[in-house]
Amino acid sequence: MLRRVEYQQSDRGEIPQYATGVVEQDWAAYTDTDHHVWQQLYKRQSEILPGLACQEFLDGLDELKLGADQIPKFSETNAILQAKTGWQLIAVEGLLPDLSFFEHLAARRFPVTWWIRKPHQIDYISEPDLFHDFFGHVPLLANPVFGDYLQAYGEGGVKAAGLDALGFLARLYWYTVEFGLIQTSQGLRIYGAGILSSKGECLYSLQSKAPNRIGFDLLRVMRTRYRIDSYQQSYFVIDTFQQLFDATAPDFTQYYKCLHSLSTLTPREIEAADQLIQRGSGEGWATDGDV
Repeated sequence: MLRRVEYQQSDRGEIPQYATGVVEQDWAAYTDTDHHVWQQLYKRQSEILPGLACQEFLDGLDELKLGADQIPKFSETNAILQAKTGWQLIAVEGLLPDLSFFEHLAARRFPVTWWIRKPHQIDYISEPDLFHDFFGHVPLLANPVFGDYLQAYGEGGVKAAGLDALGFLARLYWYTVEFGLIQTSQGLRIYGAGILSSKGECLYSLQSKAPNRIGFDLLRVMRTRYRIDSYQQSYFVIDTFQQLFDATAPDFTQYYKCLHSLSTLTPREIEAADQLIQRGSGEGWATDGDV
């Protein structure tokens, strides 16, 4: 639910909407082809991200000593992460049930899909694979403030169970953890994993005139639907990671009551109260498919 709406048919066969439980990484089972896919993706992304990714992400890449030559071993990364921020990685088949996902985040455990895409899926895959989860998400777990935000998000998700609020939380995760931008002294930079693991969206999110770029506002974000089948039509921009952490500190119960009384917004809409950083041209936008 939080990272993708559903699985689709792939070369791995018919995959259930939710995978259940934690598995072993079984690093020895990766083939030379698997490692070569990691090498290709790592090289491509690491070459374009300086000047596009936020410094906290680049620092995390260095601190975790992710190698370009082979798929990382979760156990080795965990030794570094646990000492630095108390986080650890757990290997999973794919998306977990909502409550399980929240519970893992609340306990500072980040689920990472153990398998990696096939060579013909280098440019796009509909499912979250190891490269997306590991390269896109894990480096920021080395940042204490962002790590605290994810834990607080997980705790909020556990509390939200039964409150008919998961859709609101999915939008928050989508527009921050997956597709967030941050304002820095050097200009806009990327921190969302869905962008950082995609060459095309890295360039689009910062350089295209098509999307809206809007200052972060918690309720505004949670009212806004999103697209899973194209680049984003709007990006929300935070000032600092502390802003994200502070936004998740209050009890969301009153927010949910308010949100249920408000209309939802399409990804392309602009509100009069928006802190508009850039109004998008809308070039090439589709008009349906919002989630």
